Amino acid sequence: MPELPKTYTPSEAEERWYQRWLDDKCFEADPARVSEKRPAYSIVIPPPNVTGILTLGHVLNNTIQDILCRRARMLGKEVLWLPGTDHAGIATQNVVEKTLKKQGVIKHRDDLGREKLVEKIWEWKDKHGGIIIQQLKKLGASCDWSRERFTFDEDYNRCVMQVFVDLYKKGHIYRGKRMVNWCPSSLTALSDEEVEMKQQNGFMYHFKVQVVEEPDTWLTIATTRPETIPGDTAVAVNPNDERYKHLIGKHIRRPLPLENQAAIPIVGDEHVDFEFGTGVLKVTPAHDKADFEIGQRHNLEIIDVLHPNAVLNDLAGVDLAGLDRFEGRKKAVELLKEMEALIKEEPHQNNVGYSERAGVPIEPRLSEQWFLKYPSVQASQDVVAQGEMKFYPDRWAKVYDHWMGGLQDWCISRQVWWGHRVPVWYRDEEVYCGVDAPEGEGWTQDPDVLDTWFSSWLWPFATMGWPNKTDDLKAFYPTTDLVTGPDIIFFWVARMIMAGYEYMGEMPFKNVYFTGIIRDKNGAKMSKSLGNSPDPIALINGYSADALRFGMMRSTPLGQDMIFEDREFDKYGKEKRYDFEANPLSPGRFPQIELGRNFCTKLWNAARFRQMQSGVEATPSSLDPVNEAPSPRRFDRELEINPALLSSDDKWILLRLNAAIAEVTTALDEYRFSDATATLYRFFWSEYCDWYVEASKAVLQGGAGKESGEGAADTGLSDGGVASTAEGVASTRRENTLAVIDFVLGHTLRLFHPFLPFITEELWHGMGFNEDLPENQGGKSIMFAPWPKPLDADELAYFGILPEDEKAANEKYEAVNLGRGLKSSFNITKKVRFVLKPNQELPAHEIEVLRILLNAEPLDVDANYAAPKGTPSALTPLGTIYLPLDGLIDVDAERARITKELDKTNAELQKVCAKLADENFTAKVPQKVLDEHQQRKADWKEKKAKLEEMMSALG
Repeated sequence: MPELPKTYTPSEAEERWYQRWLDDKCFEADPARVSEKRPAYSIVIPPPNVTGILTLGHVLNNTIQDILCRRARMLGKEVLWLPGTDHAGIATQNVVEKTLKKQGVIKHRDDLGREKLVEKIWEWKDKHGGIIIQQLKKLGASCDWSRERFTFDEDYNRCVMQVFVDLYKKGHIYRGKRMVNWCPSSLTALSDEEVEMKQQNGFMYHFKVQVVEEPDTWLTIATTRPETIPGDTAVAVNPNDERYKHLIGKHIRRPLPLENQAAIPIVGDEHVDFEFGTGVLKVTPAHDKADFEIGQRHNLEIIDVLHPNAVLNDLAGVDLAGLDRFEGRKKAVELLKEMEALIKEEPHQNNVGYSERAGVPIEPRLSEQWFLKYPSVQASQDVVAQGEMKFYPDRWAKVYDHWMGGLQDWCISRQVWWGHRVPVWYRDEEVYCGVDAPEGEGWTQDPDVLDTWFSSWLWPFATMGWPNKTDDLKAFYPTTDLVTGPDIIFFWVARMIMAGYEYMGEMPFKNVYFTGIIRDKNGAKMSKSLGNSPDPIALINGYSADALRFGMMRSTPLGQDMIFEDREFDKYGKEKRYDFEANPLSPGRFPQIELGRNFCTKLWNAARFRQMQSGVEATPSSLDPVNEAPSPRRFDRELEINPALLSSDDKWILLRLNAAIAEVTTALDEYRFSDATATLYRFFWSEYCDWYVEASKAVLQGGAGKESGEGAADTGLSDGGVASTAEGVASTRRENTLAVIDFVLGHTLRLFHPFLPFITEELWHGMGFNEDLPENQGGKSIMFAPWPKPLDADELAYFGILPEDEKAANEKYEAVNLGRGLKSSFNITKKVRFVLKPNQELPAHEIEVLRILLNAEPLDVDANYAAPKGTPSALTPLGTIYLPLDGLIDVDAERARITKELDKTNAELQKVCAKLADENFTAKVPQKVLDEHQQRKADWKEKKAKLEEMMSALG
């Protein structure tokens, strides 16, 4: 077997293994393989926009999905991870229109017309549409690419049409003139869920109007939108407001437009808030949802003073017509000033709705649109409320239930050209709704297209061949898990649940995991447009896909937002911050991702350490004796674990491995991915590498058992034909230690695989763990190797492992930590002499392990040791350990250093004690601050005691 290279080259390995997985069809699902013994696991990818590019949000979401899928394969399940992309109607058309305008091809989409523009969008899709798919592959996503779908596929389009027609015939879909959210940039209606509320700093304008019937009476009105005054058709007061109720039924003179200062009525409406503004409300039914409702109650005229693009029209008057709404606002204020009607303007904060896609303030607009009255609402609400469908974290279940309890009809039509066109045709007074166009001449199809979400709410079953009863639907529906962001719980999750019940009669997925949102150091949501989000592909190229995956998962607790660390965030401006060509990646810039890279390096080096320990090639043949009677676990054709030769360290690491397997398994069962990575990190980096590998050197380097032949008497090896000499025992014990290492590494690689797919595959094959295994059990790929299981009670008994074995090893490691603490206290880094005065008899092997872990040269074990006065010591579970300082330090210089530290510590202690004694301080500060100061006091007292002990040790 070739030796592993000294350095791992992730870029080469990742490309090679991903292509190998594709060639071997490792990701492809087969419904025919689903059975009681091989249950199905399925998940549908939240379809990214077809013209999108990978973001860190995609990395987080798809890494979680990949972890779930890879682990499911290792659990012996038939896995379908179904990928695809969304046509993203408004977003995609916006991108293409902007590009064509920039190229000078068009000034407005009407210049090309519907058919030609759609052709241009298809061209754009064909050119740019596959970018994010290739990026997901680079991340390691194990999707079944043979089943890739697109929401504008011909088959998918028919599904959408069929659902529309069905709901139309059931009376759920209707057309009506309603107040909608209107995007003046995209020139289309938006649903409430597509509007993002943002706090804005604006002005409240107070102006006066005259009561027509009482010329000496003036009312003051407060508004944030004076440009809409020409659209006012009434003013409203609360009928219970003593200030104004006597004026109800009279009229005021509308100040704008100047050429049409109409008299409009004063109406009484309980909607008016006494406290807001002046208590007198201007009513503009065409430009405010609440005003529209007032207008409906009082039969008010509706005057629309805005064009669809938010430019004021002729009804706004000659002074305002042709101005953009914001320019019109300034002009309206000027006009009010000129007529001395403006009383004051004052700063005002309010929430303004923005188009999520176009990023511009929306306009409430009266428009004829298609609406959907949601189907299967009760079943969809009950399935979550009753716990049949699980939400992780479960707090989102309450949010979902609240929204489901207050549903409003969904505006499903959009006034763009890229999308599923409404399947309704008109001819004179006739209306036809059908999947296919009607026969005959003179029919005109409705120009609107359907909201993008109207296609994606069918995603779980439409992607599997519905309305046909396909093998995929029978095997893989309902799906197992859905991984998505909480920001689309209403856009997508709730609607998919309703569609699932309406068309499949059951829930579309059993579990929903809501990721957190990735934010920058200032708490802002990461976005390419804000210049606060690096390109994930640049991070993959700079660190590796495994490093990015592991670093992200390590930093993202269940459902919580993640702060992405960039130590040079403020060093560059928005434009140059993530231009890695101009500013190459510097060491330490992204600590979370570097943690992942360092971890991969540690794993690689640990594997190389094992490979270099003997000339015997490690060719594991049996990783897990499933359903067999307890027997030695084989990891090499020649090496197997002999229970009689297991040291306390061997037993300890096997118990720690058992705990790690159990913890990781439980964490993944509960969708606690961050906890799983924390366990993996602790086990491998600390317990295995820092403790066990170092302890194993006592055997591997031949330092234990040589002189005395220790171990031969209690193993029975001499009767078994194995050399009974000290050298023979050492050699046999060495092989046993290697067998334990192989056992641990074989299990560890499998535990890591869902998180680190590339490097684990490379090591699985590079160390020969795949040899002699069936293809579907790890011979072809580690992704099919069985998920590790802890040793059961019988296996633990076979290996002679007892709970107290862990305690014995922990006591040894505690003694080591205390000894290392002595060296650290005196800033000693070189090998030094330690003396252990034991409280029990210690085997030579245990003493050698202690020596190696302490980095002692030598470690003297002397039950009668009489330490000179002042020798630093520590009481350990194994006895008292001493650090003789003769010749190690400059006593006078060390005493001066400790004195300086003591002075500083005393000063800090006095400072915190004075604060805690000050009643003015303790009475005013929050309990959290008080607790912090108490902890600070305890810490400084502890440090003082330690320094005094060190000073005493110097004599």
